[in-house]
Amino acid sequence: MQKVLIIAYYWPPAGGPGVQRWLKFVKYLRDFKLEPVVYVPENPNYPITDTSLVDEIPEGIQILKQPIFEPYGFAAIFSKKKTKRISSGIIQKYKNQTALERFFLWIRGNFFIPDARKYWVKPSVKYLSNVIEEQGIKTIITTGPPHSVHLIGLALKKQKNISWITDFRDPWTTIGYHKKLKLTKSSQQKHKHLEQLVLNTADKIVVTSDATKKEFEQLTGKPIKVITNGYDGVSKKTALDSKFSISHIGSLLTDRNPQMLWKVLQELVSENIAFKEALQIQLVGVVGKEVLASIAEYGLGSFMNEVGYVSHSEVLELQPKSQVLLLLEIDSEETKGILPGKLFEYLNAKRPILAIGPEGWEAAAIVKATNSGIGLAATDESALKNVLLEWFALYQKDNLKLDSIGIEKYSRKALTQELAKFIRWESS
Repeated sequence: MQKVLIIAYYWPPAGGPGVQRWLKFVKYLRDFKLEPVVYVPENPNYPITDTSLVDEIPEGIQILKQPIFEPYGFAAIFSKKKTKRISSGIIQKYKNQTALERFFLWIRGNFFIPDARKYWVKPSVKYLSNVIEEQGIKTIITTGPPHSVHLIGLALKKQKNISWITDFRDPWTTIGYHKKLKLTKSSQQKHKHLEQLVLNTADKIVVTSDATKKEFEQLTGKPIKVITNGYDGVSKKTALDSKFSISHIGSLLTDRNPQMLWKVLQELVSENIAFKEALQIQLVGVVGKEVLASIAEYGLGSFMNEVGYVSHSEVLELQPKSQVLLLLEIDSEETKGILPGKLFEYLNAKRPILAIGPEGWEAAAIVKATNSGIGLAATDESALKNVLLEWFALYQKDNLKLDSIGIEKYSRKALTQELAKFIRWESS
């Protein structure tokens, strides 16, 4: 089988949605006559770990590792908590940042371009140059963020007669947290330059949304393929929560704080005794202090079940039990193309999805197209209240369910087939 070298930073035991994308591609590539060779760091500084994902690595896969130097280790001497938060891309609002945190952000943004994993580039290029020659590898794939991984591909492309595919799980210079890095004008230009260099040197580009494709089409004429994230396996049928549970799975941080939802829930609780007795707000994952403060402010603390971070396998058990699955995004122009990884597992769970985000959000369009729930703008209070009342009435009759359509194309195996076709496809 044709070998494909996959260069990634996130790999089990890393947790979170980023690691699952390529773990699942690797799982199914052999079904399409492609043999993955995976290259990852030997001693990474993962902000979240999930050891259950290690068991999903296919047997016999060649996994190459080399040490990585990450300056986060030094920063942790001053504040381990703040360093971990910044390294995972979680940046608090300016007013809540300490002077030390602001300093860390300035250093991170202006001294480590494109990111703090940049020191892995040179040793990786040296090591992989030999691997490519020894194993006769003709295709390499780099996946980011961190976008420094793409610089490994850039250097190898210049050295070797290979086909290079870049996979952007998130945009580069337009991602939400990019503006919060306190970049100087010079640093902004360096990011832009590297972004354009990668996009115009790679042979092919993979992105996760139509919005990112449109964005990159303004920067390059190279072939761009949208391959979203997806779900794996068939969701288990299970008994539903006895409560009217509205569950959010994953990190729920300040910028995604759904003030409108809390306001509407407060009204429903005060107006409807049955709703008050049945409501449960279930938050699974890291929850920001501002979110918890808002819930308390609206008098909803007693309805909240804060589960905290759980393994991916536990997430898959929680989702199909929930009466309603909550999908949230920051209300901004830049986030319209963000497709959270949890969306596709929500689809597979086949529970009603309540998607609240920006007008024209791509994720909400998928929810609507698959008949999997409803998408609402972050300012549409009346529509939100009507939906919750309608779904609650169905819940009371034990009839809150839906018949989704067309979700099969988001299965990990179907998506890997699309990737395999793109790997083999040669532009004219």
